[in-house]
Amino acid sequence: MTGFQNLKKNLFGGTTSAGRQFGMIFTLVAITLLFQVLTDGLTLTSGNLIAVVSQYSYILILAIGMLMVIVAGHIDLSVGSVAAFVGIIVAKAMQLYDLPWPLAILLGLVCGAVIGAWQGFWVAYVGVPAFIVTLAGMLLFRGGNQFIGNADTVPVPEGFRTIGAGYLPEVGPDTGYNNLTLLLGLVACAAVVWREVGARRTRVQMGAQPVPLWASVLRLAVAVGVVVFATLRFAGGRVGTSLPVSGIILGLLVIGYSYFTRNAVGGRHIYAVGGNARAAELSGVKLRRVNFFVMMNMSVLAALAGMIFVARSAASGPQDGLSWELDAIAAVFIGGAAVSGGLGTINGSIVGGLVMALLNNGLQLMGVGVDLVQIIKGLVLLLAVALDVYNKGQGRFSVLDSITRPFRRQEPPSATAPTEPVPEGGRVSSAV
Repeated sequence: MTGFQNLKKNLFGGTTSAGRQFGMIFTLVAITLLFQVLTDGLTLTSGNLIAVVSQYSYILILAIGMLMVIVAGHIDLSVGSVAAFVGIIVAKAMQLYDLPWPLAILLGLVCGAVIGAWQGFWVAYVGVPAFIVTLAGMLLFRGGNQFIGNADTVPVPEGFRTIGAGYLPEVGPDTGYNNLTLLLGLVACAAVVWREVGARRTRVQMGAQPVPLWASVLRLAVAVGVVVFATLRFAGGRVGTSLPVSGIILGLLVIGYSYFTRNAVGGRHIYAVGGNARAAELSGVKLRRVNFFVMMNMSVLAALAGMIFVARSAASGPQDGLSWELDAIAAVFIGGAAVSGGLGTINGSIVGGLVMALLNNGLQLMGVGVDLVQIIKGLVLLLAVALDVYNKGQGRFSVLDSITRPFRRQEPPSATAPTEPVPEGGRVSSAV
């Protein structure tokens, strides 16, 4: 093992997924530093970082749900249309019926759950491929948005705008920073230290060899340094701005879904299905429940993302949600998700989404036209998928192989036929 490989294993783990995330983290850093130079220091200013989180938080929320959909072997093309459809329903409910905005948010989440149940039923219980179901949903809910809103813009009240355009308030003494943001930064630093120390203690208790102490110290130093830098940037914005409320919502979702996918039985079942659906079913995993859940969960998160976008825009319009599904899918693929092996992570998708966000933001700061921005983003996505095709040719995990799996006929195992052995690395036993 080379020195570089040993460093990568100690810092990030030795799995294929960790290796790809290792590369994406450095890609994110490289893009950030490149645009920091090309934009004369504008990229890492407080105002720009706050704007990036505010502008792209809804795409990152979509990426969380899209990762789980793709890991399970499906694809969802309807998320942008679902977000727009829920956005117009919520805006109309507040405009026509004076519905209080907290209840309007609840209404939007319920609508997302109903839509997700509708699509999940066709995928899980009827057996229609998710690609077809969500393609139909994309047309259906886009038309529903324009039908309900009459292709007009519908404004939303001030209170509702908080979830998309609000910031942490100013409290306490005048320190020159937003005190609540500083407090959150301290909590985040403590959480990083606690997690690293807890991980080392757990490995020792299990009789496993912990990573070298220098690796733990280096990881802590880098992580705490990033948290401190980000905290000071977000807390040091102009008066009235700080960490966006949408960023806080995103952070809570990342923490919750990361725990679910890593530690909860339901989350491990999703990975088992993505790794080997037939073996997972033979091991007792309820395939229909898993497929139904990932589709419904995706629509709920799409509904939330749509409401955050409407709140930030102060109105719902007929052009909301266009191409959001492409950005979410790109974030997952670029984030290094090895779908067929069940090795993608929430954090990896967030890194992939940030790569696209900073790429888009940096090009805009340089004055690059929208046409060239789209071309460059398309090339980045193409390169990411090309890398996956190369990995498949080398016998590694492939995104495309998993996406096309629902279109390939698979005969159910017979009662007398011998079952296929679980492939090495399938992780079914640990996921069930």
